[in-house]
Amino acid sequence: MMRMSLLVFLLIAGASALDAAATPSEGIVGKWLPIKNITDTHVQDLGRWAVVKHTWVSNDGLRFSKVVSGEMQIIEYGINYQLKVQTLLLNGKDAMNTTKVFEQDSPTSTTRKLLSFGPAN
Repeated sequence: MMRMSLLVFLLIAGASALDAAATPSEGIVGKWLPIKNITDTHVQDLGRWAVVKHTWVSNDGLRFSKVVSGEMQIIEYGINYQLKVQTLLLNGKDAMNTTKVFEQDSPTSTTRKLLSFGPAN
């Protein structure tokens, strides 16, 4: 019963993310869904956060430009995002990267984890 309550809470707490991604009727747990409103502030903030987090660890000087596409996956304890992010290299050239971010919202805080970051295929 507690797991079901947590899942219901996460689905309600993630309503703004669902609005940015897909209609609620499409929100099947575990299924990757395209993010329809890629210009949504939350989606762009996730991409910016991922680039900053990556750059802090790698010290490669990448700068965030914008999220150009993405998918989201509702899981038991949060949402996974896979984003294609346009970045700017130190030499001023554009680059494309793919990142995966896990996000979990609670009433008191938001937890994010950078799962992967690398060149886009």
